[in-house]
Parts: sequence; structure tokens; C-alpha cells
Amino acid sequence: MTSNGDQTAWIHLHPNDHCVVALRKFAKGESLQLPEQPVIQLRKDIAAGHKIAIASRHIGEPVVKYGWPIGVATSNIVPGDHLHDHNLKCHHELDYEGLASQTPTPPAKLQGKTFQGFVRPSGRVGTRNYIAVISTVNCSAGVSKAVARHFDADVLSPFPNVDGVIAFTHDSGCGMALEGIKHRTLGRVLGGIAKHPNIAAYVLIGLGCEQNTLGHLQKSQKLVTLQGVRWKPQGSESTTQDIPVLSIQDSGGTKATIRKAVEMVQSLLPQVNAMQRTTVPASEIVLATKCGGSDGYSGITANPALGVASDLLVAHGGTSILSETTELYGAEQLFTKRAASIEVARKLLDKLVWWREYTAHYGEDIDNNPSLGNKAGGLTTIVEKSLGAAVKGGQTALQDVIEYAEQTNKRGLVIMDAPGFDPVCVTGMVSGGANVVVFTTGRGSCFGCKPVPSLKVATNTPLFERMNDDMDLDMGTILQGESIEQAGQRLFDEILDTASGKKTKSELLGYGEDEFTPWSIGPTL
Repeated sequence: MTSNGDQTAWIHLHPNDHCVVALRKFAKGESLQLPEQPVIQLRKDIAAGHKIAIASRHIGEPVVKYGWPIGVATSNIVPGDHLHDHNLKCHHELDYEGLASQTPTPPAKLQGKTFQGFVRPSGRVGTRNYIAVISTVNCSAGVSKAVARHFDADVLSPFPNVDGVIAFTHDSGCGMALEGIKHRTLGRVLGGIAKHPNIAAYVLIGLGCEQNTLGHLQKSQKLVTLQGVRWKPQGSESTTQDIPVLSIQDSGGTKATIRKAVEMVQSLLPQVNAMQRTTVPASEIVLATKCGGSDGYSGITANPALGVASDLLVAHGGTSILSETTELYGAEQLFTKRAASIEVARKLLDKLVWWREYTAHYGEDIDNNPSLGNKAGGLTTIVEKSLGAAVKGGQTALQDVIEYAEQTNKRGLVIMDAPGFDPVCVTGMVSGGANVVVFTTGRGSCFGCKPVPSLKVATNTPLFERMNDDMDLDMGTILQGESIEQAGQRLFDEILDTASGKKTKSELLGYGEDEFTPWSIGPTL
């Protein structure tokens, strides 16, 4: 990675790259000087975060950034040209070479880092202490929301250790094949929320005639008893650990169901409030990593720093989840070569093949992924975006590739299959057990995902200053002299502070309930 004397001008990421990235706005006619190369004069205005050609490329020739081809030239390119979608397009074939051939040795074990968490009877550790109201079907969403709204700040003020009562609602639960892919996926998501270590207790609410019935959800997800708390059914003299379950049709309708559910939650509040944080090792962190609203700086600052934090967590015995399968296309070789086994490597390749066929079925292409905002920020092809996104996964061995919302039993780096769309992707990782989210952004995404705190990390200082109410950390400091290793350590420390209860900006703003969005795969019947 090299730059000229003006640290705010441009950056050359790899010796083999055919481009540099502008770190400020350039005007037509300005020049830049690379070591041992002729002076390059810019042929048009170029925005910050965008690519400037430093080598000639002919039509059909690959264009390299990060040391890897990000596409092929669609017109002849000369030094000083703006490299973007007017002269560059995606061209990529999956890399099946050298699977598990570069598996790294485990990092040296680190100890001593801790946080204050809620240890659950299951042995997992929560970073927050919520009560959930979970809808089995969209038809019970209104009732679930009404129950959660009842428990506003005034009602919860006598219970300071309760972070809130959340309604988990969605647009599905019926119109699906019994035990089909849509049904199984929804079950994993809702079951994952019910069993999540940040959920101290929950109430299930259904309509009564849906496909995703209360009984089926309980059986398929093994939701047998409430662990650690008890509730008192109405009209009963004794408490029970059975799950509080309500069917609107069996309970007498909307008002009656709301009244009964409020009574259930009310009986759980004192017990949840009595739960206390204790000191636990950093190994109990399950980290969800996500980038959204990415720009030309994402793969230079925030994402590499998150990769360092991910490696530190793995070295402490924790788990880091990388997702966004569609945003690993073109960077799959960075993981298949360092997979723990050939089987794990093939899992990732099989997922990418599935995605290619899935998008093609609808007449679309994975390269449609970079949004208009991504392109305005300097990203051109999905391969370029993927190479910048992949570095969130650090440098450790890939231990497994898991299904959407699947709970992993592996320590270390794992990849969860999920779309790149922010709320759907993070919902999967949270349902899979992530208890902290780190979300990097260059354009300025506004995001939270209850019941898990979401740290927002800006890729550049102007964004951090412009949206300070939303951004938790500034990684634009890397462009000002801070090393990626120092920034990664700073981020890792912030992850532990957040896990211990420090509120994120998105939590202070109240984000998180609307972002719960299970992936709806397959036909709606």
C-alpha cells in the first residue's frame, strides 16, 4: 500500500494494481506522480473513493485492484482515466484451485480480555436482557406489537435490568409448504430468537390456523420450557416453566389475547430484572460482521480493521461470523484456499453455485448487487465490492459454512449463507446466536438489530462527523496515519465495552425492531 507525499491524495493498494483510489476529489487536468513512473494527468473530474487508471488496458483485458482482477475493460483505457462502470464490467469464474491448500495454523492463544455478560442456564452468554413477544405468523403481528407497546419506558422504569420488551413480527407464517424451505427457514429464525442468549424470556403468539403453528414451531425448534424463569398462568395458584403460548382464535380474539399476553409478560418482568451481569471471558462473544452502504474506502479502512478485530476475537477463543454470500462472489478464493478442510471449501463453492442459479432463475445476475449508492461511492463490480468486503473475515482458517440462521457449534471464523441485503443478512446472524454486531458503512447506513447491539463504524472521517448521532467509531483515522492493527485493537476493545452494556448509537436512537427481517426463500403459495 503506497501513497505520495500528500497523504490525502491517493492510495495504491497493491503493486500489481492497474489503479489508485482517490482520497479526495480530483479535477480534470490535475496530475499525480507514482514512484518511477511518468506523471499522469487526469482526463476528467474524479470523486473521492473512485478509481484512477495508472496503466493502459485494452478491451477485454483484466483490470486489477487489491491484487486481484475486479473485471475487464469494455473500452480502451489509458493512464489518468476514471475507472468505473462506463469502461469496466464484471467477469468472474469460480476458483476451484488449491482448496484448503493454504490453511493457516491457529493463531497464538490470547487470554485476559473479559466482559460483563448474562450467563444463561444453557451456558451461552447474553450481552443484553430482553423479553420477546414472538409472532408465529403475520396475522398475529398486530397483537404482538400491541403487547410490546404496553411496556413503554414508564411501565419498565421499576425494572432497570430489563432492556425492553420486543415484538418479533414478520410477513410470513402461512402460504408455504409444510416443512418446505420457507417453513424450515422461518422456524430456524424464530427458534433462534426464542433461544437467543439476549432473550431472557419470551411469549409465543399465533392466530390458530396458520401453517407455522405454535405446536409445530415448539416441536421443530425444541422449545420445551423457559430456562431460568417461571410464569404464573391466569387462574393458577402455582408457577410453571412451560412456555407462555397464546392462540388468538382460542383466547377470545384480539383484545383478550393482548390482555392475557400483557399479564404473562408482567409476571416475567421481576424475574428477568433480577438477572445480573457477571465477568466472563471474551471467548463468549459471537460476532456478526456486516458492511452496508459501502464505498471506495470500505475495503481500505473499516473492513480491514474489523478483520483485525475478528482475528483477535478468534485468538481469544471466540466466534466470528462472516455472511453476505452474494458479496463473497469473486473473493471466494480468499476463503476456499484457507479453509480448514476441502469439505468446508466445497460448501462455500456450492453455495455460490446455488446463488448463481437462483438469481438466473429470475433473469438477474449476482453483479446486480452493487447498489446505486455503492457505485456513487466508487465501487463498480461485485468482485471489487466482494474483495473489499471479504477482509472483514481477517486471516484465520475458515472453520465452517452454515445455513441461514443456523446455530454454529464451531469456534473461530464461520461463514453463514445469507443475502447481502442488510436487515435480512443480520437477522440470520443474530438468529444464529450472534450477541454483538459490527456494521461498517461508507455512505452512512442507519441500522440496529434488537436484541443485539449494533456498532456502526464509519469508513471515513467526513461521514463520522456528518452523521455523528449514528456512527460509533471513525476508521477514517487509518487514512490519517493510524495503523490498521491499532484501529482493529480499538474496535475490539469497543466490542467488549458494548458487550458489557455500553449503549450503541443505534440503541440510543431506538433502531432495531423494524430491521428484524427473516429471509423468505421459495414460493408464496
